[in-house]
Amino acid sequence: MGRLAGKVAIISGGATGIGEASVRLFAAEGAAVGIIDRNVQAGQALAQDLQSAGHRVVFAEADVSRRGPVEAAVAQVRAALGPVNVLFNHAGTIVIKPFLETSEEDWDGLFDINVKSMYLMTRAVLPMMLDQGKGAIVCTASISGFYATPNEVLYDATKAACAMFSKAIAIEFRDRGIRCNAVCPGFILTPHGRREVADLTALGVDVSEAAMKAAQGRFGLPEDIARAALYLASDDAEFVNGTELFVDNGFSAV
Repeated sequence: MGRLAGKVAIISGGATGIGEASVRLFAAEGAAVGIIDRNVQAGQALAQDLQSAGHRVVFAEADVSRRGPVEAAVAQVRAALGPVNVLFNHAGTIVIKPFLETSEEDWDGLFDINVKSMYLMTRAVLPMMLDQGKGAIVCTASISGFYATPNEVLYDATKAACAMFSKAIAIEFRDRGIRCNAVCPGFILTPHGRREVADLTALGVDVSEAAMKAAQGRFGLPEDIARAALYLASDDAEFVNGTELFVDNGFSAV
């Protein structure tokens, strides 16, 4: 029996990177998994791959920064798999620019994708959890929500908001059987992570392998974060609520 046996999970941003690693791990641990992402090709391919291996996995397309598509995608997953009791709010992106070169559109767009999406996804899924009297929500924040990086003012602000959103949901719904925690990755080898490193390097920020070795030993892998999210989503963490789990090999401990 896997650690998520009998659970129905949704993972937003689940088509690639950390999201994909989490979809694969959650399915391997017994969950039926709904992938919600705007990357149709990757999302459908992942779902089909796991279906062929005997897992209950479906893909639903949505821009998770928009209410209508989110509600439709969640309804699609529920119709296919049943009421959802695990939500991993992982979808997100990054803006890397000197602050005075950022635009209002950059600000609004990043908050829509990184923060508003968590509001919309949680708002759509939480009633199902309340009906069941139990549910686990995991939100991807970041070390960047706590440790500022040059040229990432907008990103850092969104990730701090993600962490506080997670805490506030935990406090409001703790006594109704809901847990909500944030996972805070360090620098991770994903398309997102590689883009961050390339863009910061171009702006003169030292995120070389040597710098990463000094800060966190090595670059993290998607599976490192997936395993942390699995723990927070599982009943193993039934008394863990409203916290941030840093997965950064000591970056945040210095």
